[in-house]
Parts: sequence; structure tokens; C-alpha cells
Amino acid sequence: MTQTVDPTAGSDVLGTWDLVVVGSGGGALTAAALAARAGLRVCVVEKTSYLGGTSAYSGGACWLPGGHVQASAGLPDSTDGARSYLAAILEDPDTARVEAFLAHSPELVRELDDDPLLSFSWLPFSEYYDAPGRVPFGRSIQPAEVRRDELPPEVAAWVRPPVERDRAGQGGRRTLTGGQALIARLAWMLVRDGGEVRTDLPVTGLLTGDGVDGGGAVRGVAAMTPEGPVVLEARRGVVLGAGGFEGDAARRAERGVPGDVAWTMAPRGTNTGEPLQAAMALGAATDFSAGGWFCPGLEQPDGGGSFTLGFRGGVMVDAHGRRYVNESLPYDRFGREMAKDAARVPSWFVFDSREGGRLPAIAMPEGEPEEHLAAGTWVRADSLEELAQAAGVAAEQLTATVERWNAACARGRDEDFGRGEDEYDTFFAGGGGPQAALVPLDQPPYLAARFVLSDLGTKGGLVTDVAARVLREGGSPIEGLYAVGNTSASVFGAVYPGPGAPLGSAMVFASLAVRDLLADRRAAGQNG
Repeated sequence: MTQTVDPTAGSDVLGTWDLVVVGSGGGALTAAALAARAGLRVCVVEKTSYLGGTSAYSGGACWLPGGHVQASAGLPDSTDGARSYLAAILEDPDTARVEAFLAHSPELVRELDDDPLLSFSWLPFSEYYDAPGRVPFGRSIQPAEVRRDELPPEVAAWVRPPVERDRAGQGGRRTLTGGQALIARLAWMLVRDGGEVRTDLPVTGLLTGDGVDGGGAVRGVAAMTPEGPVVLEARRGVVLGAGGFEGDAARRAERGVPGDVAWTMAPRGTNTGEPLQAAMALGAATDFSAGGWFCPGLEQPDGGGSFTLGFRGGVMVDAHGRRYVNESLPYDRFGREMAKDAARVPSWFVFDSREGGRLPAIAMPEGEPEEHLAAGTWVRADSLEELAQAAGVAAEQLTATVERWNAACARGRDEDFGRGEDEYDTFFAGGGGPQAALVPLDQPPYLAARFVLSDLGTKGGLVTDVAARVLREGGSPIEGLYAVGNTSASVFGAVYPGPGAPLGSAMVFASLAVRDLLADRRAAGQNG
């Protein structure tokens, strides 16, 4: 093998497989599981001790439109409806990739749902835009839960715990749901069909050999063990599904991604962008314009951020004490509003004691109020004037903001930002019309929680085609190299269509990558 990138003279060859998959989130494991089931020898290479990455922290929603699961649930969903929806909300889309996503989504769901180890059901969760083709209460689906004792022992040990337990150094729960169930079931499929997993093995580069066109084809990866460098050879190719670069402050700054490493929801110490950088060293084209999958983040006493959604009371104010957003917006849209003005990071979320002093929202993790109060990430006072002083905002402005909000609640209409007017606004407040989202602030003591700009990962990355092949600057594919999930530039650009769009798109293009690999193998057999 002629190695032209990341020379590894003296490295041990760890093994040779048909396919090496870098990363272990929903996209990476979909590629690995489907390839193993098709008869390829597969190895998953994971930087950490756990499988799943940010996918394991997620609720496991998968935005995969037009399939039989939605039809069985009686939803008015269809490929044409999803096409209309995306056409209305996407900005300058790559229509070929969008069509590939739409065409393959129902095929992928059928293929996975037919496997005895994985089944899906409809997950009621409103989509993020009021646009033609939107399905009432959403079209997202989720995997069935699984008990830990049902899993092969190695799979049970591999799955990353939920975020609130992982950050505390605790193990996973007895029953795995959401994203953990998805990761567990895909990993179970992988090992059932002979796939291998190597954890604690950070990838440092890509190996290339002679391609069919005379150019360099990716034929493996270089990695680092405590004992020294190793190589993993891949006869057919490599799929990069190792997340983005949200964990690297310098790369975030270079590419203009707002937020901070401390505030990202990626597992700590992960997603620092080395696989992406290795592809760039081969001349891969990139697109970082979409930034990230953003969300308001409840600041934690240790300086971290917690993914927060479902605000059902309270108001968010900037450093001046002014509201600037419909607090019930879908989280990515909310986060993008935060990013527009430096005075909004941090923000203060002002609420009262009607829920016993707990946050009227869903934060993962939330933390204990008394710990927040001791750390200063929350403040509490008997009056709004005292609260403003504790938070460091103008008392007169904050008082005026709350008075205007309470007046809006009394008349049943938020004339400033339209809170309560969309289906999503009241989804987490129990529905029942706009009034469910219009809750006055009138039960002291009052509290304010500090919020930062968090993310579920960066969204820009390698430019890929309809088969998830990584493209060079000139548009030609790099033979043997595929990218999915946040390692690639999102098919949705800067838009977040609905619950599970990151997972759904990652899984679809992972499956399309495997189809391309299998077609390539069949062609090679015929030519041989």
C-alpha cells in the first residue's frame, strides 16, 4: 500500500477490514450495522470508552418522513408532503441531496424496522416551522426501548449513559430509551453480524493507496494507542461519522461558530475535529456556513451548559432587561436569536415560584436550585427590583418588561413576539390554545437563571454527494471516503426542520454510503 497521508513508519497494523467506520453515533452505527448485515467485515473505531456520542444523549427522535411507521399511526405524512415542507423552509438547498434523503428515508425505515433487533413507533413532537407539508404533532419516529439485561454484555457496557449521569460519572440506567436505545440496538445488530468495535482509539489520519482513477483512494485510518501508532486497513473504504469540531475552541473561532466549548452538549473531551481535518488534508471541500445545531443552554455551576427546551412560563431578557424572543420557539431557532446580539449571551430567564421554584422548562440536566443559587447561576428575590440588582440588569427596564408581559397574558395575546400562536409554542404546556403559553409572573419570590448559547454540535463539515461520498474542491469524489452526520455539511443547511433531523439525515446518508460501497463491490466482482 502506498501511503501518502499521515506517514506511519513503524506503526503496527491492527487489522484489515472491508470497511472502517470512525465514530459511533447514530449515523456511524447505521453504516456499520447495515454493512455488517450485508456481509462486509466492519470495524468501528471510537475515540472514547463509550459508544453513542451526542446521539446517546438525545431523545432518539428520527426525522425520517414518508414511511410505513407514520402510515400505521394514521398520520397525514408522505414524501410529497415532506418535499413541500422542506421546499418552504430550506435556504438554497442542494436539491439532489434533498431528493436522495426523501427517497431513501422510507426505504431505510422499512429495512431497519424489519430487523428483529430494531423497531420504531411514532413520537408525538411538533415540527419546527408552520409551513406547507407540516404534519400536526410531527412525523418523527423513535426506537423501542430495551432493557440492559437483554443486550449482549459488551453492548450493555459500551452504551454511553444519559447526559445527567455521564457528567456526574455515573453509569447508565437499567432500561435504555431514546438515543441510548438506538445506539444499543444498532450496536447489537453490528456484533450479531460479526462486526468489531475498538474503543479508546483516537484517529489521527487517513491512509491512501492507488485508486482506480490513478488518484489516491482512502484505504484505512491511522490511530494512536497508549503503546504507539497503529493503522487499520480498509479494503473498500472509510466512513467518517465522528461528529463535528464543537469541542475545539480554536476551530470554532476559525470557522465563526458562536458559543463555547464549555457550553456544547457533546460529551466532554470529544468531537475535536481530527477526522474532518484529515479529510481536508486530502483536498476535501468544506462548507461551514450552517454553524451549528443551537439551543439555549441553562448555565451550570461548573460553567457548562444544559440543553433546554419546552419553556412553559417565564420570560427571557438580555443584559439590558429586555425581551428579545418568543421563549416558546423551537430550540435551534431560539439559539439563533441569542446569537444575533452579544447582549444576549448570557441572558437571564426570569420566572416566579408557581412551580415551587423549579425551572418552568425542560433542561438536561437541570441541577438543583439551591446549588445554582449558591453558585450565582440563579438569583432569587422577593421583588423584581431586587432581582434585577442581583442579576446586574436595569431594574426599571426589567420591571417594565414584566409588566408588559403580564398585560399580554391578561389580554391573551403576545403582540411583541407572538408567543402561543404556533402549535409548537403550546406543545410542552399541554396545548389548549395561546393562553397555555401566556403565564403571568406574579407569584414571588422571583428567580432568574443565567442562560448561554449551547449547541448539539457543529453543523458544517465535509461536502458530500447523494451517496455521502466526500468531494474535492473541484467536485470529484475522493475514492473510498464517505462522511455522515456532523462530520459532513448538513443537507438542511442552516435550518432545523423538526425533531430528529440530525439523526435522521445522518442515518439516511450512512445507508446510502453502504449502498454505494456494496455496488462498488459487486462491480469489482463482475470486472474480476
